[in-house]
Amino acid sequence: MLRNPWFDASLKAWSLGFEASSVIVLRTLRMAGGGVAAEAEARRMVSEKFEAGLALHALALNGGLGLTFHSAALRTMEHYARKVRANSRRLSKG
Repeated sequence: MLRNPWFDASLKAWSLGFEASSVIVLRTLRMAGGGVAAEAEARRMVSEKFEAGLALHALALNGGLGLTFHSAALRTMEHYARKVRANSRRLSKG
């Protein structure tokens, strides 16, 4: 039976969105506490987003996203998923 590759991509996108929302909750809780830790987390969040965007841009310019829309979508999600998972692990510890 033929499978629609975009269906798999949409499931990965949903999963990434769900995990990203849990990171948002964890970051919000950390920043709600105030103090030096909250300021450091806010700075880290902004710099990580900026760096991830630049890295993705460089990847696209070097052909690292592939030649099709589908491969570009999957590799973009993989790029951000690594960042989201790392933040999830880091924020869950503390």
